[in-house]
Amino acid sequence: MTAEIVTAAVLVIGDEILSGRTKDKNIGYIADYMTALGIDLKEVRVVSDDESAIVSALNALRGAYDYVFTTGGIGPTHDDITADCIAKAFGVELEFHPEAIAIMKERIAKIGGELNEARMRMTRIPKGGTLVHNKVSGAPGFWIGNVITMAGIPAVMQAMLDEVAPKLKTGVKMLSESIRADAREGDVGTELGLIAKAHPDAIIGSYPFMDEKGGPNTNIVVRSRDPQRLGEVKAAVEAMLTRVRAQLAAG
Repeated sequence: MTAEIVTAAVLVIGDEILSGRTKDKNIGYIADYMTALGIDLKEVRVVSDDESAIVSALNALRGAYDYVFTTGGIGPTHDDITADCIAKAFGVELEFHPEAIAIMKERIAKIGGELNEARMRMTRIPKGGTLVHNKVSGAPGFWIGNVITMAGIPAVMQAMLDEVAPKLKTGVKMLSESIRADAREGDVGTELGLIAKAHPDAIIGSYPFMDEKGGPNTNIVVRSRDPQRLGEVKAAVEAMLTRVRAQLAAG
């Protein structure tokens, strides 16, 4: 683990996501996974199966962050154009990868079928890319530059993420503490803003919820990479909450 901050973005590709036919289950999973690794997920974009949209988004993201994870569009159908678009973004040829072909042949030998034109589409990899193995269904993803291309099917995407995780550079992990306010978000918002201003290197979030008594309540989450600063800000929030609750009780 390095002392630097490592950043990432996710590019979700597919008309089915934007139309609502498929509900994305990958963004939250990747976000949790990145946090656990010590990588800051900074941006998520969702684009249609449109070449110019994919290439434009990919070039913007790969220039801004350490890693870009793409999901979707690497299947056997005509609208699975992610590999084509990534090759175009990098200015390289799309090639049939010998190892990918061998993987698909082995898979088909086990489950039946033929390595037809549609399935061969899934063996095309941008020149210079390396395979991301898929222990679930065989057809691999790939990694080129700082772009890691994975399937959209959640179980397959998760398996691919497990494959690449040990190879990712990671930064200092973000630590967090959660504090139950026992007050409404509106009662503490101004005070939280003052604490945040006094501690710009920490992140403070407030999340309203209905508690076990059916009343409005708030969870306050403090985040920092520095354990000492995290403790200082948590103490400041707890002291503020004590004051606010006393004021509310006094009417």
